[in-house]
Amino acid sequence: IVSFGKVTPEQKAEAKYSLAIYSWEDFLQLGESKQFDLPERTKSDICTIMYTSGTTGDPMGVMISNCSIVTLIAGVKHLVESVNEELTEKDVNLSYLPLAHIFDRVIEEFFISRGALMGFCRGDVKLLVDDIELKSSIFCAVPRVLDRVHSVQCIICSETVITSVHHQVYYRRFLGEANCLRRCLMWHTQLYSFFKFAYVKQIIVSAEFHKFGNMKKGTEHEDASFICDRVVLSKVNSGLGGNVRLILSSAAPLSDHVEEFLRGVACCHVPQGYGLTETCAGTFVSLPNELSVLGTVGPPVPNVDRCLESVPEMGYDALASIPRGEICVRGDTIFRVFVDGWFLTGDVGEWQPNGSMKIIDRKKNIFKLSQGEYVAVENLENVFGLASVIDSIWIYRNSFESFLVAVVNPKKQALESWAAENGVHGGFNSICQNPKAKRVRSRGALKDWKRKSTAHIDPVPFDMERDPLTPTYKKKRSQLL
Repeated sequence: IVSFGKVTPEQKAEAKYSLAIYSWEDFLQLGESKQFDLPERTKSDICTIMYTSGTTGDPMGVMISNCSIVTLIAGVKHLVESVNEELTEKDVNLSYLPLAHIFDRVIEEFFISRGALMGFCRGDVKLLVDDIELKSSIFCAVPRVLDRVHSVQCIICSETVITSVHHQVYYRRFLGEANCLRRCLMWHTQLYSFFKFAYVKQIIVSAEFHKFGNMKKGTEHEDASFICDRVVLSKVNSGLGGNVRLILSSAAPLSDHVEEFLRGVACCHVPQGYGLTETCAGTFVSLPNELSVLGTVGPPVPNVDRCLESVPEMGYDALASIPRGEICVRGDTIFRVFVDGWFLTGDVGEWQPNGSMKIIDRKKNIFKLSQGEYVAVENLENVFGLASVIDSIWIYRNSFESFLVAVVNPKKQALESWAAENGVHGGFNSICQNPKAKRVRSRGALKDWKRKSTAHIDPVPFDMERDPLTPTYKKKRSQLL
């Protein structure tokens, strides 16, 4: 046992079970004037044991080799260089995701390999806005965080921090600093719908920017609309420190409308990646300035083999004209257990004609109801989650019943606005119990039995203190149950 404090002779005498106790200073003396050969290491040796999120039960320790890390870093290096965004010693990364998470770990290893800089958040989410002043050049985020950036609220870690993009980015950073010309331009754009280019209300709501229109025509984001970037949209980037040139989203699917929004307003590249702890993170990643990959996780990284395996029980055929099936991965990045074989991810993908992959379903969360019909609950959660009043939703099934049950966290401000418009009175908790509030509308065509499913509105948000979410905001279904 080594103590950073002093160790008294009495404490040493009390040691049992043949334990030796040292102070830190005494411990250092053990190596004085002695020579030791470093142990030989090979690329197949274990570098780290990284634990999974535990979404389906207890976290599992994944053995990741030196070769896996180095191979992945080589792939990331190739990717950023291919889009002329090579990392230099001047680049900075703000690490706020859990250190024991493969996404953050790999990014750290990449920065170390390039001699770049890293800063770590102070652990208090209330101070994250100040930590952003580190001016990181690469901002790694999970969709849950980017969703909140898009919809005014930002949920980070176990607390809910409501960050108004409207007030923080525009009123404090833009109008507070603006001269009369800029103020007049702001109000002019509101009055005459110039904010189809870039405008702000309580939420930045436009998805059809003049800039995005030019990007669809093939113009790179830096040249798509210089005036919009300079006058308005640069303030969105300044809200993330002002130096961000790459926002990398991973750990879960990013909604199409959020990705489109960020590609238009963030004044930087916004690729979306896909990977698992077992694959040492990166397996697919979308390409900057390629809007054809919007809504996908992009093409494969250059260091893995990949294929689709048919899932007949879900109606997915890997050999159809539009190949769909479970994503399988093989290569040096795969964890040690699968040295020579394929790793089955459990995610269902669809190959796109342009070579990118679209995640469309989850094999593990398919269930059968009493009428014999299969249900993919994650797909339903994505559909219902598009409702403007829903913050998060978890859907439960029971094979002895013919319908589903949803537990819904509503968006407080949206639900209160709805209540005011519909004559529903009372506090937030009371509104949640009102039968009228349970009539949730969803976008997309759903079968009758799906529309007839019942809902419970829970005013207490899903958070990590109650343990229904992982640190990257994935649902722990066993804990939710």
